[in-house]
Amino acid sequence: MVNRLNVIYLPGRGADPTWEQEVVAAIGPKHNLTVYDESEPLAPQFADVDAVVDLGGSWGTREMLDAAPKVKFWQIMGTGMEHFDFDYWSTRPVMISNCPGPMSAIPLAEHAILLMMLVRRNYAQQIVNLANGLMYQPMGFELVGQTLLCIGFGASARELSKRAKGFGMRVIATDIVDVDDATREEWGADAVYPADRLDDLIPQADVVSLHLHVTPETRHTLDARRIGLMKPTAIVVNVARGALVDEDAMIAAVREGRIAGAGTDVATQEPPSPGSPLLTTPGIVVTPHTAGVTDGTARRRAEGSAVNIDRIAEGLEPLYRVDRLAKV
Repeated sequence: MVNRLNVIYLPGRGADPTWEQEVVAAIGPKHNLTVYDESEPLAPQFADVDAVVDLGGSWGTREMLDAAPKVKFWQIMGTGMEHFDFDYWSTRPVMISNCPGPMSAIPLAEHAILLMMLVRRNYAQQIVNLANGLMYQPMGFELVGQTLLCIGFGASARELSKRAKGFGMRVIATDIVDVDDATREEWGADAVYPADRLDDLIPQADVVSLHLHVTPETRHTLDARRIGLMKPTAIVVNVARGALVDEDAMIAAVREGRIAGAGTDVATQEPPSPGSPLLTTPGIVVTPHTAGVTDGTARRRAEGSAVNIDRIAEGLEPLYRVDRLAKV
């Protein structure tokens, strides 16, 4: 029988209740689970905590860590780690895990398709036309026969590749690791190239889609120079992180007609300011970082977190540990 741990869940302000419901269902039956209440004193809630489940990885504070002398594990219910305070957490012997890309890959791929279609069918203009009683305009563009370039061929890009083939698209990709033919064929890609071939591939693409983690090396992977390599009829799609794209250069290229448009679920500043040109430029569709916010993601991340809590209770190392990577 698994030992019962004292676990506290950090739900985050304004989060959909589905996240909490899935955590309670996955962890509650086996462990002593409480939900953090910011209206109550902090110290008593953390005094006996063995493990923390942190929605997104940005809700935990230094004060929470200081108030939890017994904590040995911190589970982040998200993939990106750019908002997590590794420097402070490294002062304590606390193991940290995240929820890797496959747990949210399907909704990210679906959302990338959504953004492609909204941009290619000029959906924003359609709404304006409808409000003004103007029918049968504007002209849309089909995805069939177009070339999709995935920058990075990890979990979300692979799910996107499979779906894009269903729309009759040609799929090419780059990656920093070799992808064998069997894997490429399994996910429907026509070709996967080394990352250093990116400049050669961008001019071929009708859709350039970002699928990378943000690091100092990947920041502005799609910079002004590379945007300048794109076809004037091509579009950018980003369901990964805003910092992967030079946002100002992308906006300028759309405004000046050097590329046809962009669809992004992420921004350099989140949320963007109300007057941001990202929100007001015709040809750019923006969604509020909701690509991975689905019932399936909530369930898979809660179940993955529950597996790790059980492993800690059994004296095993958690899966998907990231604190070691941060100290390299």
